[in-house]
Amino acid sequence: MEYDIREFLRSISHPETGENLVDGGFVESINASEDKITVALRFRKAKDPFALKIKARVEEVLRKNYPTSTTTVFIKEGENTKAKRDAQIEAMHKNSTTTAIGKVIAVASGKGGVGKSTVTSNLAVALANMGYRVGVLDADIYGPSQAKMFGVEDYLPDAENIDGNDYIIPAEVGNVKIISIAMFIRPTDALLWRGTMANSALRQLIHQTKWGELDFLLIDLPPGTGDIHLSIISELSIDGAVIVSTPQQVAVADVVRGVEMFRNPNVNIPVLGVVENMAWFTPAELPQNRYYIFGKGGAERYAEQAGIDLLGQIPIFQSIMSGSDNGLPATKTDSVVEEYYRQTAQKVVEKMW
Repeated sequence: MEYDIREFLRSISHPETGENLVDGGFVESINASEDKITVALRFRKAKDPFALKIKARVEEVLRKNYPTSTTTVFIKEGENTKAKRDAQIEAMHKNSTTTAIGKVIAVASGKGGVGKSTVTSNLAVALANMGYRVGVLDADIYGPSQAKMFGVEDYLPDAENIDGNDYIIPAEVGNVKIISIAMFIRPTDALLWRGTMANSALRQLIHQTKWGELDFLLIDLPPGTGDIHLSIISELSIDGAVIVSTPQQVAVADVVRGVEMFRNPNVNIPVLGVVENMAWFTPAELPQNRYYIFGKGGAERYAEQAGIDLLGQIPIFQSIMSGSDNGLPATKTDSVVEEYYRQTAQKVVEKMW
């Protein structure tokens, strides 16, 4: 929803500068839910003569496109620090640690609860088992879980100063480097963050983590589509996206929105394919039986209709669930699980080159 709002605001320009509100830095924040939209506008000078006109235009556009939502637009006046902020960002990009990363893969889902983070961690381990150098960036700012899944919840990152710049040392588990916002905050804090704060933190994690040379960097995105996704897309050259879903029709319906976000001409990131998670359940004592608890093949059918690949179908395994809880991805300990993820990882690798 925030993505769409931002696109609507790009259609509005400041009469004096000619810049649209988004790229010109006039949109300070956007907070949106199903029934309420709040936009904060900041102008570069006090008493901007066009402020009220622009505010009215923003309200008009939002109410037209979201007639059932309550729309509130705030004006903030005073010094605009966009130029200073842009200079800081440019310096960060210049000294970015991402230059030695081979391929960047975004792992996304249309909705929460489909096992996106579990797929990310196990896919990372599978790639590492195949001999690749792998990193994981936990960008799920509102529900970071990679630190828990890799058993590094208590890891406190050190900083290393190189040529006057501080770089963050990621955790490393079994040849997988992990960095997560959860390593810097208390578990309850992430939910209180606003878009600008989250974007700034993620920018630092992307460019100031000492990644070293990596073959793959997997980014665990928040569920859905929104401002965080756009920020990461603007910060990194992403080579492909993996979409995670369950077989349920409601989950697959949300996958459509995720796929279309990456296919949007303004984003234009190749969708490598879909991973159908929790595809079926097979009891250990009945290895030939498959029970389709969440429906059968919904993501597979959608992939075929959308013309994208089905990268893998991951069954429900007790070891996957317990591994996530205990900080040990099942791909490390369960050969059957490892085989499923290795097949999926192999398809991802084939799509990259």
